[in-house]
Amino acid sequence: MEFRPVLNALMRNKTGLLLIVLQVAITLAIVCNSVFIILQRIEKVNRPSGMQEAGLFTVNSLGFAPDFDLQGSLREDLDALRSIPGVIDATTINSVPLSQGGWSEGISDQPDSVPQEKRIREGSAVYMVDEHGLNTLGVKLVAGRDFNAGDISARTKDDKGTLHSVIITQALADKIFPGGSAVGKTIYSSLPGKNGPVTVVGVVERLQAPWVGWDKVEQTTLVPQYSLGEFDANSARYLIRAEPDRRDEVMKEAERKLGEINTGRIVRGLRSIEEVRGDSYRQDRAMTMVLTTVIFALLAVTGLGIVGMVSFWVTRRIKQIGTRRALGARRFDIRRYFMIENLIVVGIGVAVGLVLTYGFNMWLMKHYELPRLAWYYAPMGALTVLLLGQLAVFGPATRATRVSPAVATRTV
Repeated sequence: MEFRPVLNALMRNKTGLLLIVLQVAITLAIVCNSVFIILQRIEKVNRPSGMQEAGLFTVNSLGFAPDFDLQGSLREDLDALRSIPGVIDATTINSVPLSQGGWSEGISDQPDSVPQEKRIREGSAVYMVDEHGLNTLGVKLVAGRDFNAGDISARTKDDKGTLHSVIITQALADKIFPGGSAVGKTIYSSLPGKNGPVTVVGVVERLQAPWVGWDKVEQTTLVPQYSLGEFDANSARYLIRAEPDRRDEVMKEAERKLGEINTGRIVRGLRSIEEVRGDSYRQDRAMTMVLTTVIFALLAVTGLGIVGMVSFWVTRRIKQIGTRRALGARRFDIRRYFMIENLIVVGIGVAVGLVLTYGFNMWLMKHYELPRLAWYYAPMGALTVLLLGQLAVFGPATRATRVSPAVATRTV
């Protein structure tokens, strides 16, 4: 197949050639980066939180009666919640994982007296739980021990309580104590007081922070304390794990029982972790749907653009096609001509599009902190666009093969 006649024919339709090249280039750049973002969002939404989420739910209590006893209410409420049929365990907790609201701390392997350049300091989410916390969350302890009743202390606005031990996630342990076990080591933070020391007694495999978009979402510290109105007077939050198939039944019973125990408060915020997760990742799912729609729309527009342009070229070249047919060209030769012509046009668009793809990715990296595009997205996108071009041209090219030499003669 001679390429020169094809190129000469294309150069006689520069405007159409330029439009198709630009359309293909822009489509490739947007499709590659959009697919990359979609797969990242899907991975983010589906990553494990570390909890056994199926039966988990949370409920809040806010006392309003003048004689409301928060500490007494906590003990009474937890005993009542744990006695409900279908409940596996329950704990107090200061914030709920994946809920987008919580408390974070800076954790260091050395006290502040050590020069900053010699210390390792990492951010960590903080969950305050009692000795039932790990079992309620359903997290996996991979080293050390769980909290016991002797570890638990109360924390108020003016008194940080007695804090000697914490449990951290494996991700945080790897950052603070790289290359060694964290169990038995001392970390420093403001949790027990200004830059006070506490001992790491256990490490859990995974437990995500409340903020799903945080780059340190896997770094979490569990503290054996319960808050007595440190931030919200007379308020408490409970986390309950029920048997998964009885969760909805247990949620209703927990709300009813808490309301009956003490009428001097409001029971509110009854939500399953399934709902919490759904709300936290709502924007990611919406973004995935929007980008998916954009990808299909762009591919459709590009395909239709190619169909329209090639159809126009076929109509304008009836005489040329008829002449070639009269000189012995087979239908296969006519179809091949248009498909090779399309391959050249789309190929030029792909070459320009590859430059745009990486340029667009660099812009996203700079302004939206996205990671670098993996190398295989561009060739896979290029192959997709080339196949799309061949599929789009097949119909008009087939129509061109039906031009008979006699029809061409009548057009002379």
